[in-house]
Amino acid sequence: MQTPFKYPTRFNRILLLAFLAFASSVASLYAQPGQAKALARGGGKTIIEGGTGPGGGSVPVITTIAFHAERQGQVVSGDFECLALVPAVATGNDSGQFTVNAMYVTGQVTGIEVAGDTATLKGMATITGLGAGTNVPFIFVVRKGGPGSTSVLTASGLTFHEILLEGSFEVRGDDN
Repeated sequence: MQTPFKYPTRFNRILLLAFLAFASSVASLYAQPGQAKALARGGGKTIIEGGTGPGGGSVPVITTIAFHAERQGQVVSGDFECLALVPAVATGNDSGQFTVNAMYVTGQVTGIEVAGDTATLKGMATITGLGAGTNVPFIFVVRKGGPGSTSVLTASGLTFHEILLEGSFEVRGDDN
């Protein structure tokens, strides 16, 4: 009597397990219907190009930024935070100590447009310091990448061009 050949049975089990693992990993790449899909997020430390001051002076400004924007169906939601610090004195020994809160923007993201590696987030914010106010519209344009990436914040009639020093910005389109 011949012993049954068991290779196909074992092979089929291995093939089935491999298929299930593959299907599970592919499914996790795509958002399930009804789940929010992150389109832009990031955070880090930036420096404002040219600084700020009277007449566009050269007082350096360091910011800490954090944001995320997601879409669930047709609804966009998210948060935006930006804390801008300046030194207490413009020159001299303490001019590198960023201890003064010049501006704080905290807002809700209500809209987003993605074009390639750039996202434009729009929303309403509460701002203290420069441009202070409540329910202030803001626009934050961010380019994907790590240190050296750029962003532009516009709020209260002020525009800040920023360069990322530490951290990362992620941008994904609806089809990514």
